[in-house]
Amino acid sequence: QVQLVESGGGLVQAGDSLRLSCAASGETGCISAMGWYRQAPGKERERVAAVTVGGMTNYAESVKGRFTISRDKAKNTLYLQMYSLKPEDTAVYYCNADRNPDCYYLTTYDWWGQGTQVTVSS
Repeated sequence: QVQLVESGGGLVQAGDSLRLSCAASGETGCISAMGWYRQAPGKERERVAAVTVGGMTNYAESVKGRFTISRDKAKNTLYLQMYSLKPEDTAVYYCNADRNPDCYYLTTYDWWGQGTQVTVSS
């Protein structure tokens, strides 16, 4: 299986920057695409950004131009660099990894981290 551990969350002011990290361990060779999701109180979890194995990225409209997702395969780490943070970015941020189809022997289709809280004050 794969374990994902997020870090880097915290309390910041509007306009500040923050970088989240997600360290993967275990069967990391079975990871394909990865992404960041967030869930604010009372709201559904939403995808913020994603990156494919080949490095293609996509972003939610609400974060385009402010957030950058990147992946260091050598370190098995996923990052989310966040700039110009707004109070509406306040949420628990989760790391997600999709299973490589070649690893059909693993029973899980994807994996989630435990989440890291990001709070942006106005």
